Amino acid sequence: MATDTGTMKTDVTQTSRQFSTFFVADLFFGVDVLCVQEVLRFQQMTSVPQAPEVIEGLINLRGQIVTAIDMRRRLRLPSRGDDLMPMNMVVRTEDGAVSLLVDEIGDVLDVDVATYERPPENLDPAARGLIRGVYKLRDRLLLVLDTERTVDLAVGRAA
Repeated sequence: MATDTGTMKTDVTQTSRQFSTFFVADLFFGVDVLCVQEVLRFQQMTSVPQAPEVIEGLINLRGQIVTAIDMRRRLRLPSRGDDLMPMNMVVRTEDGAVSLLVDEIGDVLDVDVATYERPPENLDPAARGLIRGVYKLRDRLLLVLDTERTVDLAVGRAA
């Protein structure tokens, strides 16, 4: 009987994945739910002189200093309006926690792995290098963000 339960769990793992979702402009992104540390409202930032333009600043997260990356700048999208405050999606990376500043936080979604596809060729090059793949949902595409490539500021720079 224990073998059957193990087999059932393996089948479930192979047929679906969970993603924490968020919006940046009109793009719908997902990050593996296990990579997300927490989601926060906008936090006061300390600017970093001479930092790359995609770094908005540093936040103090209960004594932990976390770099905040503006996803609009990272994706080379227009700035958000002054009336829209970004949200922080704090993700765990190999180098520690990093906050991704996003427009809006979505839900945690279970997606069927059968709907996975490689990133479309017509995706903007600034986004394409940061996307692992897409899942076709009923009404939109879920772009799966590669958090390690996103926080690696060398990725996407002109050579």
